[in-house]
Amino acid sequence: MHKQNIKGQIKLVSNDDLLSGGVKHDEGEIVEMPLVNLYPFKNHPFKVLDDEHMKELAESIKEKGVLSPAIVRKRANGGYEIISGHRRKHACELAGLMTMPVIIKNLEDDEATILMVDANIQREDILPSERAFALQMKMKARKQQGERNDLSSGTEFHKSTSEEIGKEEGLSGRQVRQYVRLTKLLPGILDRVDKEKIGIKQAVDLSFIEKPEQKLILLELEKTDRKMTGRQAKQLREAAEGGLLDADTVCEIITGKSAVIKTVTLSEKELSKFFPSEMDSHEIKTIIFRLLDEWKAKM
Repeated sequence: MHKQNIKGQIKLVSNDDLLSGGVKHDEGEIVEMPLVNLYPFKNHPFKVLDDEHMKELAESIKEKGVLSPAIVRKRANGGYEIISGHRRKHACELAGLMTMPVIIKNLEDDEATILMVDANIQREDILPSERAFALQMKMKARKQQGERNDLSSGTEFHKSTSEEIGKEEGLSGRQVRQYVRLTKLLPGILDRVDKEKIGIKQAVDLSFIEKPEQKLILLELEKTDRKMTGRQAKQLREAAEGGLLDADTVCEIITGKSAVIKTVTLSEKELSKFFPSEMDSHEIKTIIFRLLDEWKAKM
């Protein structure tokens, strides 16, 4: 089937030749690769799901073969790492095939990461969690490339910014930064973002909350199965930043029974009238709450 679809381009090789390095790593060369020799990309951020799209792809491959070869690179410990083609490989397995056409490329880690992201991120059905981790991986790869160029050239290298990556991906720099913030969420909360129970802006607010407090939020969301409003997300973030976010406060905010969380900010100049400069913020906060408790007891 495959030779009919990309006739004259595929080079058939034995399993022994593949594992012993008998395949030339020429750019654009297509070979028929045993599926057992293909491994997923490390920390691949894109999900491979057995959904309707996968069933359609498997049926198409049964009928027409793999029309677009996967892109792979050789692994140091044997076999080949898939850069682009994880869904095609799984569809081949569902279709009962033993091999699939691939293009073998020589790529450094950062090059492979960027190519992997760019080859997948333009799909229409990308989930927010997939886009978040993909953009994070691409930004890290670009940064590392820039740092190496600085070392090798001795000149200042202009590192890629979120704005530059945004242009490449059809996003604004602000959107890129927002998506990358989502990687700081607990998996359970991020799953609710994927299911559209939490919006991107609300999720960004939640990403500034520490993981133990995020866990309290997730427990309440799972219990009530509510969607989150922008106002609730802001209240949760403000309560966390004020050191006031506990299980009761989370419950009150998410169930809509809470009043607006009030935050009082005192400047360093104001605090210096009452506290010596060597006293840290924790000590100051402890004294303030102790005095407030004493004041409340006298009321």
